[in-house]
Amino acid sequence: MNKSMLALAVAVGVLAQQAGAAGFVEDSKANLKLRNFYINNDNRDSNTPANANYQEEWGQGFQLDFASGFTQGTVGFGVDAIGLLGVRLDSGKGRHGNPTSSAYGGSVFPTDSDGRAVNDFSSVGLTAKAKVSKTELRYGTLMPKLPVISYNDGRLLPQTFEGGQVTSNEIKDLTLIGGQIEHVKGRNSSNNEEMSIGGANNPQTGKFSNKFLYAGADYKVTKDLLLQYYYGNLDQFYKQHFLGLVHNWAIGPGVLKTDLRYFNSRDDGANGHDPAYFSAGNYSGVASGKGKVDNNLYSGLLLYTVVGHTFGGGYQVSNGSSDFPWLNQGDGSSNYTITDSQIQKFGRAGERTWQARYSYDFAKVGLPGATAGVVYLRGDDIDTVNGAGGVAGSGRSEWERDLTLAYVVPDGSLKGLGVMWKNAVWRNDIPGQRDQDENRLIVSYSIPLL
Repeated sequence: MNKSMLALAVAVGVLAQQAGAAGFVEDSKANLKLRNFYINNDNRDSNTPANANYQEEWGQGFQLDFASGFTQGTVGFGVDAIGLLGVRLDSGKGRHGNPTSSAYGGSVFPTDSDGRAVNDFSSVGLTAKAKVSKTELRYGTLMPKLPVISYNDGRLLPQTFEGGQVTSNEIKDLTLIGGQIEHVKGRNSSNNEEMSIGGANNPQTGKFSNKFLYAGADYKVTKDLLLQYYYGNLDQFYKQHFLGLVHNWAIGPGVLKTDLRYFNSRDDGANGHDPAYFSAGNYSGVASGKGKVDNNLYSGLLLYTVVGHTFGGGYQVSNGSSDFPWLNQGDGSSNYTITDSQIQKFGRAGERTWQARYSYDFAKVGLPGATAGVVYLRGDDIDTVNGAGGVAGSGRSEWERDLTLAYVVPDGSLKGLGVMWKNAVWRNDIPGQRDQDENRLIVSYSIPLL
């Protein structure tokens, strides 16, 4: 445990001893989330060793969440805690898919010294919090889901961050958020790490930062119109501005949702001149295919929902001489683009991506809790580079099809028990990239304790 977390743990202990005030205990909540997670990933079209061609892992995850209320007084104090445990049920060395030389784990579990998945991994996170009026300060373990920083929850256990955040709702219809992140804990790890981006995140030779600053505002103009602005800065890597608009419009029997997003990303500090900090996907004549961050990403998504059906379509443009940057350790991450999909992100330099999607809620035909959805994305005009700094292939493209079937028991003794199957297919003609097929089967259940 590092010094900051030790100090936080001591403060939490003192607070707990003095927590007799009404509110701290009465408003406390706790629940245990259970997740049984299976994944197989078939990597195709390569002569690499067999253990990198097919990956398959299965485990049981436990997530214990505790959130206290606030003590009474002008300033209310409280504490949150999260306990995470992942237990391996099946993962042979040949299917773990990660060499012993890598600091990152396989698809689901960390890697042991012999190259096998560990039997189990765990961690505990604590968060101290204070509240004045409608402003709340939190320090410790955070799980932000914002346009410039978003935790990943696509495996057995969620990714978590460590830092501080202030959220204020003092002004009606306006939410102000700001914070600083110092470390991240991967979804298949028990260790806190510093942060990086694609291209610089090699676990042995890469460059990392322990400072990510962010701030933003959500303004609800009307009940149907939301405007957003956010700023993020990973020290020595990139600065990013985000503008967003979300609008809901009742048309006929349904509702049309419009989601517009714009990211402007530029280099910061060493990323502008030091090759060790360069971003992946710089195709401005650099032989390595790396360079400083330079990206403008525009996107729009339209969704029309009517009588259980949701029809959607979207388009995204990734301009500039680099791929779209986001916090990416190389061990699984998420970003806030409309193309962040089960396998790929579709934010490569020069890429133009269109998508079509459809989902259905079977409650409309007497089967509540059952849903199904399919998404198809195709990206074209991808920039590529060869070893001489020239074009490796013009007009390169990729496509992905994601299918999801899910059922959550709506009532009875098993209320809340969920089963989900996610299937994805990715194909491409990008030099050095492999086609993939992936399946995930997830069984989840939540048990309220307080």
